[in-house]
Amino acid sequence: MPLVTTTEMFKKAYDGGYAIGAFNVNNMEIVQGITEACREEKAPVILQVSKGARAYANHTYLVKLVEAAVLECPEIPIALHLDHGPDFETCKACIDGGFTSVMIDASSKPFAENIEITRKVVEYAHDHGVVVEAELGTLAGIEDDVKVAAHAASYTRPEEVEEFVTKTGCDSLAIAIGTSHGAYKFTADQCTRNEKGILVPPPLRFDVLEEVSKRLPGFPIVLHGSSSVPQDYVKMINDNGGKMPDAVGIPEEQLRHAAELSVCKINIDSDLRLAMTGTIRAFFNEHPDKFDPREYLKPARANIKELVRHKLVDVLGCAGKA
Repeated sequence: MPLVTTTEMFKKAYDGGYAIGAFNVNNMEIVQGITEACREEKAPVILQVSKGARAYANHTYLVKLVEAAVLECPEIPIALHLDHGPDFETCKACIDGGFTSVMIDASSKPFAENIEITRKVVEYAHDHGVVVEAELGTLAGIEDDVKVAAHAASYTRPEEVEEFVTKTGCDSLAIAIGTSHGAYKFTADQCTRNEKGILVPPPLRFDVLEEVSKRLPGFPIVLHGSSSVPQDYVKMINDNGGKMPDAVGIPEEQLRHAAELSVCKINIDSDLRLAMTGTIRAFFNEHPDKFDPREYLKPARANIKELVRHKLVDVLGCAGKA
């Protein structure tokens, strides 16, 4: 099937109590690892591209990689999404350039300005058959060009969501309930340590999510900053020369609970990068004489595939939903 929008994906996910995985892609091996797992698990998927990815790999190359995945995996629905579009011009370029979904992130702007910018993108996107994700509330952390200090983060205000969605016409809404961008989502001071000395982050604000859901019944909610930062890959990186102390992510059981509610899309980025980096570091420590990229990217791709498979089955609940 051709690239699809997220409209039907989200309707089924909302009704079925699961979420669609939205995985950031930057190169061929990441695209392959994600889509091979989704094909084998019969799961719909959102492949998303950030402003940073477009700058790194070029818009055309990324679109063609995703189109190749569509040809290789014709039995599963695949949407191509712009992650954290910073302005109308970037969103327009992606809409004109083959994307089926875009996010306009004006969450750092005042409420009225966020509405104005988002509505402009929605009007253009809908005229071209493309859907729009918007954001209300601000997540802390770092992801590509998105950099928000912890003190500048703010939870979504449930009392604003009805007005925002009505006035913008957006198709899905990213909210802030305590997730955070990057592999260092929380400072040590924000966490507690369990009996093994491992950092445990503060729980997500499910009260905010539940109140938003009451005010927007049936409306798809999105969680950004939802990588779990697998500790086995953090250890693999550190054991092979890396320095990632106290990297901690969102507990997977909390993400699964969110998927059972109104969250229809969960963004996962750092986990894939950790899997790739850890695998490559370990490979070169074990094989210092190797230099062929195919030799070290092949196991990295395989580990990304297995990580995505785990997310589809055990976290998102979307396996078998294609």
